[in-house]
Amino acid sequence: MEEVSKRVQKVQREVQRHLAEIIRSKGMAFFDGALVTVSEVRMSPDLSYAKVYISCFPSEKRVAIMQILTEKSKSIRGELGHIVAKQLRIVPELAFFEDTTLDYAQHIDSVLARNPITPSAEENSGPEETNE
Repeated sequence: MEEVSKRVQKVQREVQRHLAEIIRSKGMAFFDGALVTVSEVRMSPDLSYAKVYISCFPSEKRVAIMQILTEKSKSIRGELGHIVAKQLRIVPELAFFEDTTLDYAQHIDSVLARNPITPSAEENSGPEETNE
């Protein structure tokens, strides 16, 4: 995995913050009552392309939310352009992706709840002392 420069990291954080504000300003009614958050932004090294990872609750509305964001990506990019016009030469193209880490964490929790891990007898006895 390649290392991201400090400049790209700063721009990623700023774009994430501004996109989160733009999405928050749209309101829950715009997204059919779902809570939508920008969990991560990954920028290309030339800052012309941004992968925006979206998390939404409830997760059943994920497909509809992604469709809305894809349809409105040009207008969202325009709003972002108005905000970052002084800082960035090029307003990045936006591509929205689902962030499924929350679903994965819930899946792991459910698996662990069904199959609790119990310590074996060897683990309970503690460290053994050896006299050599």
